[in-house]
Amino acid sequence: MKNLSINGTLISYFFICKTKLWLHANRINLEDNSEDVRIGKVLHEIKEEKNKTAEISIDNIKIDKITKDYLVEIKKSDSDPQAVKWQVLLYLYKLKQKGVEKKGKIEYIEKRGDKKVDYVELDETNEKELLVVLEKIENLINQEIPPMVKFENKCKKCAYFEYCFI
Repeated sequence: MKNLSINGTLISYFFICKTKLWLHANRINLEDNSEDVRIGKVLHEIKEEKNKTAEISIDNIKIDKITKDYLVEIKKSDSDPQAVKWQVLLYLYKLKQKGVEKKGKIEYIEKRGDKKVDYVELDETNEKELLVVLEKIENLINQEIPPMVKFENKCKKCAYFEYCFI
């Protein structure tokens, strides 16, 4: 499959920002300076320390946890639920290619009080849509230049803000 190199970050960026996707895929990485990225990495490291055997690497993806029934993805916040949904669908698809079928569970850890949890399944409709999305990502990252930037409020917090707007 040609799309094997597409990972969770790239599919997530497809739904967050096409420009960010192109820049990241083409090795223009400005995330090392981002406070939000640092917080996410620290939370991920803390989770790893608590359960050193939880994270699983398969091909070019890293799955936070697999239980008897679920592939579990842990996120800091629910700011981009659509992006996370498709990230989990990609992981479920890659597991399915290896003969492992699970349901997806997304846990958001920054919620006060009750922990927010979303569920997703790789059904026939989602799988067909995923293959279309993977093809679109492949086409986008192979373009000579990045897509035009579109300013949105979320851009102010993005690690690529200075690249796009200054």
